[in-house]
Amino acid sequence: MAGSTSMSGGGATVPRESADAAEVTGWVGWLAFAGTMMMLIGVFHGFEGLIALFNDAVLVVPAGGLVVAVSFTQWGWMQLIAGVLIFAAGIGVFTGATWARVLGVILLSISAILNFAFLTAFPVWSMTVIALDVLTIYALTAHGAEMKVSRDLSKEAKQAY
Repeated sequence: MAGSTSMSGGGATVPRESADAAEVTGWVGWLAFAGTMMMLIGVFHGFEGLIALFNDAVLVVPAGGLVVAVSFTQWGWMQLIAGVLIFAAGIGVFTGATWARVLGVILLSISAILNFAFLTAFPVWSMTVIALDVLTIYALTAHGAEMKVSRDLSKEAKQAY
C-alpha cells in the first residue's frame, strides 16, 4: 500500500510507506503529559532542595517522626540534584529519546521513595508528588515509544512540503 495516507493525532494527513508503518495515536498526549510533569516535578524538587539548604527554619519537622534520619543539608542536596536530573530527563522525553524515558522511570521511582521517606513530615505534599510520580511513570512505560514515532512522522510531513 505504498502511497496510502493516515490521519495523525492533529488531523493532518501524513503519507505512509506501508500498511505496517507505525501510526501516531492520541496516546502521544500521555508523553507530552509525562515530559511536562517531569519538568514540573523537577522544579518542585529544586525548590524543596533550595529551601532546605538556605532556610531550614521553613521546614519544621519533628526530629523523631521521620522514616529516615537525615540532615536538612543532605536532604536539600538530594532534592536539588534529583530536581535537576528529572527536569533534564523531562526535556529529553519531548525528543522521543529512549534514554530519557528510562532515566525518567528510574528518577521518578527515586522521587517517590524520597517523598515516602518524608511522608510523616509532609503527608499531603508527599502523597501529591508520589501520585504525580506514579502517573508519570505509567505514561513513560505504557506509551513511551509514540513520541519518537510522532517526531519521525512530523519530520516526514515537513519534508513532503
